[in-house]
Amino acid sequence: MASVGALVVLLAGCNLFGQPKLKEEEIIPPDTLYQQALGEMDKQRYLTAIDTLEKLERQHPYSEFNEKAKLMQVYGNYRIGRFDESIMAADRYMALYPGSKETAYVLYLKGNSYFGQIKDITRDQKISQQANETYSLLISNYPKSEYAKDAKDKLNIGVDQMAGKEMSVGRYYLGQGQYAAAINRFKVVATQFQTSTHVEEALFRLAEANLALGLTSEAATAAAVLGHNYPQSKWYKQAYDLLGKQGVKPEVNQGSALASLRQG
Repeated sequence: MASVGALVVLLAGCNLFGQPKLKEEEIIPPDTLYQQALGEMDKQRYLTAIDTLEKLERQHPYSEFNEKAKLMQVYGNYRIGRFDESIMAADRYMALYPGSKETAYVLYLKGNSYFGQIKDITRDQKISQQANETYSLLISNYPKSEYAKDAKDKLNIGVDQMAGKEMSVGRYYLGQGQYAAAINRFKVVATQFQTSTHVEEALFRLAEANLALGLTSEAATAAAVLGHNYPQSKWYKQAYDLLGKQGVKPEVNQGSALASLRQG
């Protein structure tokens, strides 16, 4: 028993005296930490600034500087390409301060964080969709914001990206002779992504695919929509020539051109 007791004392002594005592974190006033973070931001030391802002929140959870600290974390993470962290920081900020006058700016940074991750059209376009949704929310809720114009420009790029993906898949199906599947893809571009640069080709491909299936009326409708909206397009000339070889003229039988295309 004595030897066991001695061992316990020995182990206890190692714990008490063998390890260095952890140094407690120095408590720094919130205004000092905030100014320090601003200085680090000015010097583009964003990662250091983020650490300082996190320390501010940790040491002073009810400080008046916390809202600004959370906003700066959105910006800091965005500037160094930590896009996922920026998006999470943006969502946290908007959840905590839904009525903030900075919401438009936070949405803009969040949209840019998605936009910065957009890859080429061969990749999954979920990121493009999320960017578009964020920019659309900004534009609809804050149309007079200083960020709205740039958001619109980037929204158009995002739409073009998604349309390009649909076109890529549609062309693949067309080349494989899977005309119905190809038609579905091209129709999405023609009806849902009308501001994209791919609409003209999509309408031509609709005419081409429908003609391959023997659906001359649908092919004529697609060509007519193309000619009505883009009369000088090279794609309309190709569609007109393609239908002409089959003795078909571009025309719409019922309703407006676009309505007929959607119903087809």
